[in-house]
Amino acid sequence: QVQLVESGGGLVQPGGSLRLSCAASGSIFSINAMGWYRQTPGSQRELVAAISSGGSTNYADRANGRFTVSRDNAKNTVYLQMNSLKPEDTAVYYCNANLKEYFISRARDYWGQGTQVTVSS
Repeated sequence: QVQLVESGGGLVQPGGSLRLSCAASGSIFSINAMGWYRQTPGSQRELVAAISSGGSTNYADRANGRFTVSRDNAKNTVYLQMNSLKPEDTAVYYCNANLKEYFISRARDYWGQGTQVTVSS
């Protein structure tokens, strides 16, 4: 069984920084893309940033220039460094990994439980 466990959310003042982490564990054969999504009440979950197994990155416009996604393949962990945070960044942030388990033929998406990020003075 695969688990994605997130950490690093919390309350921060506008202009501050946070670093989110997400570690994947379990019967993992290989991991393709990993990334971060966000969701606010009444809205659909949307992409924040993603990174391929080779290190190529993709950012939402709202994250470009302020957020940096990275990963440690040896630790099956993806990170999101968030700088210059704004109140509109307040959301629940979810980790995502597209991965293949041992003895399972197809890769599929897995999600973390979500971590709250609140930007407020």
